[in-house]
Amino acid sequence: MEIDKAHILVVDDDTRLRALLQRFLQENGFLVSAAKGAAEARDMLKQYVFDLLVVDIMMPHESGLEFLAKLRQEDNVPVILLTAMGETGDRIMGLESGADDYLPKPFEPKELILRIKNILRRFPLSNEKQQTKLNLGLCRYDLESKELTNLSGQIIHITPVEQSLLSLLGQKTGQIFSRDRLSELLGAGQGPRSIDVQVTRLRKKIEKDSKNPRYLQTVRGKGYMLLTD
Repeated sequence: MEIDKAHILVVDDDTRLRALLQRFLQENGFLVSAAKGAAEARDMLKQYVFDLLVVDIMMPHESGLEFLAKLRQEDNVPVILLTAMGETGDRIMGLESGADDYLPKPFEPKELILRIKNILRRFPLSNEKQQTKLNLGLCRYDLESKELTNLSGQIIHITPVEQSLLSLLGQKTGQIFSRDRLSELLGAGQGPRSIDVQVTRLRKKIEKDSKNPRYLQTVRGKGYMLLTD
């Protein structure tokens, strides 16, 4: 999996900063989800596999440090802490809580990108993401190379957006993603209606009968999910 296609979760109660970070990370090629607090982040971690978390320390109800301490009891996903506190003691406390890096506010967005990439280079993918080959009937999709091929190994052309969509669904086969959720994760101007168009196009490339899909399925009233052999 390419580093710039990693799935990142931004956790910050500041609506403006959260939106800015989400947009900036998406513009740099990452898949990005966002949560306004620890409770929402915890719910999302139960549903999705993330490669890295960017967490603000100063949040109401449950601080980033408290959230991180609970997270480390069951998950080793890399975490970068953000905070307005720049004292040495605060940095040490964050690192002792299990953070992989620490970035005081204000910061240059490009510095955050560099820190994210440096961390991702050091960490192996989760076991779930190490299953890189997806069997889709008459097709095969490689999550690592982003190539769709037929049984003879010939490459089937798919667009960058179709690649991102197939990779996102393929990382969590059997899980339902709503149109709004897919639109948010893909970014780049992909609204809910355009998601439907992308799914229709993709089905024509991977399904034996695109009108009766076996692999890229619609779950009525909920969204889409990908099934494999």
